[in-house]
Amino acid sequence: MTAKKTGREITISDIAAAAGVSKATVSRVMNGVSTVNEQIAERVRAAVAELGYSPSAAARSLSLGESRTIGVVVPDLANPMFHQVLHGLNSAAERDGYRVLVADTREHREREVEIALDIRNRTDAIVLFAPRMDRLTMLDLMPKIDPVVIFNRTTGKRAGAVLIDYAEGIGAVARHLIELGHTKIAYLAGPPQARSNMARQDGLDIVRGEHPEVEIVSVDCGSSFEDGYAAWPAVRETGASAAMAFNDVVALGFLGRLAEEGVSVPDELSVAGFDDIPFSQYSSPSLTTMTARLGDVGEKIWSTLLEQIRGTADLEPTTFAPQLTVRSSTGKKK
Repeated sequence: MTAKKTGREITISDIAAAAGVSKATVSRVMNGVSTVNEQIAERVRAAVAELGYSPSAAARSLSLGESRTIGVVVPDLANPMFHQVLHGLNSAAERDGYRVLVADTREHREREVEIALDIRNRTDAIVLFAPRMDRLTMLDLMPKIDPVVIFNRTTGKRAGAVLIDYAEGIGAVARHLIELGHTKIAYLAGPPQARSNMARQDGLDIVRGEHPEVEIVSVDCGSSFEDGYAAWPAVRETGASAAMAFNDVVALGFLGRLAEEGVSVPDELSVAGFDDIPFSQYSSPSLTTMTARLGDVGEKIWSTLLEQIRGTADLEPTTFAPQLTVRSSTGKKK
């Protein structure tokens, strides 16, 4: 092959013609598909070396066998909590010369495996944010998408894992409300398939054992603003003097409904959230919540994934302990 400078951007067709292969073969080499014959793959890379004079991402990916891109699969991009984690991850990855490709499953658990496999075929590694799939499916998937880091699920050291201690966190919220004198507390539960919701329920069971005099009532809710807004009739029915939400998004939707209903917070009802998203300190009243340093969580996810890409990870899970941030939305029972 003879290098040819055309004065225009090199295309996949140019590479295919120079290597004597189809565009589909070039694409497979670009995506790191292992079924391509190594001699053919070398011809493609040689064509890139001769034709790819500009430092384009595609040429670099072909010549090095990597894309310098990672994938992230998220269950719900409408949740600002994921935005903060993504911000921390993306900033850290960018410093190391990587880009981040994000896919939203929109809470469709049955599509998570398909989307994860598709995204992994386009990237060097992948992160699964709080996957909703069952554990056996997740464990079966991990070797197919390695290197992979799982956020907020345990992996049995089969892959990197970064978690937030939701059980201890929700327990801290409940104990705060109990210290304020509340003996009947409503928990606006998250999606039943969410492992983080299950962890919260486990934490509340511990508090129930510690304080048998306190009634903590679970109210079916969800994870969105709309879910929190719609939860008021069910919470009112419980007669609770305090409510703690699955996350800040739910809590903020709930606060909006309480304002419409003329319910004074915290005089008539104390309200607490979880995650400390940016909106929480600017709500009216400002929201008591659990602060989980989500930007730091995102940076840790990236450093764990980079270690796996480089083959140096020990796969020891990292757990972040959230801290209670008390604001104006909780007060003593009157």
